[in-house]
Amino acid sequence: MLITQHGLPSAYLVDVESFELMLQRMTVLEGIARGEQAIAEGRVATHAQARKRLARWLK
Repeated sequence: MLITQHGLPSAYLVDVESFELMLQRMTVLEGIARGEQAIAEGRVATHAQARKRLARWLK
């Protein structure tokens, strides 16, 4: 639902389910953006390095 003020768009009113879905999508998109930035900066790991780090973390 679009809310107007003096005939101009002012805000949207959305249901809780739609709002939570938007938040989840934003979280995923932000994670992708951080990953792309890390790649651009050369902050990457090989598959073997990633497995080693995860193995320590999962213990």
